[in-house]
Amino acid sequence: MVMNRVKTGIEGLDELIQGGIPEGSCVLISGGAGTGKTIFSMQFIYNGAAMYNEPGVYVSIETNLKNIIWNMENFNWDIRDLQEKNLMKIYRLNISYAKTREEVQQRVDEELNTISQLVKNMNAKRLVIDSVTAFGIWFESPALVRSLLFEFADRLKNLGCTTLLTTETRGGRREFSAFGVEEFVSDGVIALYFTPPHRSIFVKKMRGTNHSKIPHPFEITDRGIVVNPHDRVLWESIK
Repeated sequence: MVMNRVKTGIEGLDELIQGGIPEGSCVLISGGAGTGKTIFSMQFIYNGAAMYNEPGVYVSIETNLKNIIWNMENFNWDIRDLQEKNLMKIYRLNISYAKTREEVQQRVDEELNTISQLVKNMNAKRLVIDSVTAFGIWFESPALVRSLLFEFADRLKNLGCTTLLTTETRGGRREFSAFGVEEFVSDGVIALYFTPPHRSIFVKKMRGTNHSKIPHPFEITDRGIVVNPHDRVLWESIK
């Protein structure tokens, strides 16, 4: 049986993952601050809409909408036209004013229902949640954070989209999650690294995919992320 795949459209990346992400998968994009996680996820949504006519929803937890739009337009991505055509929706998830554990849980449920409705209304094929690291702000207990992430990821998978979750690590080359659980609720993990001036990308896992097993260099250009699939980066050079 041939597995349907969703092309990221990121130059050089699909070559490393047998042509794209398995359709309906939930993939974690991990890395330290400044490694390119947000650009990666923005590009995934933009490329889906602009190149493949696949509607997508970009959900930001930490960045306001004005900054997201400004960042996208810096790459000359015509997102306003895509929004008008109902091919792209940018949504700000905000539960920061919830005070108690019960209020947080209620707000998360409400926001998930809103995201679900957005996905259904535009028949979205792609979904981004940037970034689940913010969950650590809402709950002091690591156990509660893990429980929430399991529930959150499970409900997202039921939406039927190909989903990217971003998470910020402390930057170690063998660290792939902030809470020790994100990589286990995901079908795939793509790690981004930045050891100035060099950037690298590593596909740790990808369900049902014979993917590359080594880090590769990438650049952030005026058109977004570009991966060099024909070159490799030595682990020793990644801090």
